[in-house]
Amino acid sequence: MCFSPEASFAGGVVISSIGVAAVKKVQQPAQIVFASIPLFFGAQQIAEGVVWLTVPHPDYGAVQKFATVIYLLMARVVWPMLMPLSLLLMEENHKRKKILSVLFMMGLSVSLYYTYCIMFLNVAPQIMGHHIQYISDYPESLAVPVFIIYFIAAVPPLFISSIKRTRLLGALMFLSCLVTAIFYMQYLTSVWCFFAAVISGVILWIIRDSKMKLMPK
Repeated sequence: MCFSPEASFAGGVVISSIGVAAVKKVQQPAQIVFASIPLFFGAQQIAEGVVWLTVPHPDYGAVQKFATVIYLLMARVVWPMLMPLSLLLMEENHKRKKILSVLFMMGLSVSLYYTYCIMFLNVAPQIMGHHIQYISDYPESLAVPVFIIYFIAAVPPLFISSIKRTRLLGALMFLSCLVTAIFYMQYLTSVWCFFAAVISGVILWIIRDSKMKLMPK
């Protein structure tokens, strides 16, 4: 979430560029999903940029609905399972792989839940100051439990993985969730674009570092 369409589009382009660079640095097939994470970040930001532009214009309702669905698919369906899956594919430690497999299944359950919600329940974006709020009729009784499972699936895998520097990535993810939540509740400008860019940069750093280690000396 960014605070304007310009910020969303600019952030999407920058983050996508980082993703392209990360994918080009991939040395092993197991790294492709992890390296592609910034590309998903970038698509999410660009989709929300379209939402920003279309919310004030009812004539573009179809475009707004499509962009909203893309954004929600990225934010609520892709992320809960993408992070544990990407780390599971790269992990070589057997015990850690088992734990990551459990977390992936938790993330997959959240993804399936949100897929159902997006397909069959209503959601509408509204601009609230410098923030887009997505008003939905998703079951309120499940909001907190689903969020907890979402968080467990998305963040702890970065601390469980034996891949170097993923703990730094985990700390950034946790901080981004915390700060974004605070800003969200106060309806102030979101800092998610900044964190997404920093997180994407760390992913590129991790991929580049692994490539350098595999190069013959």
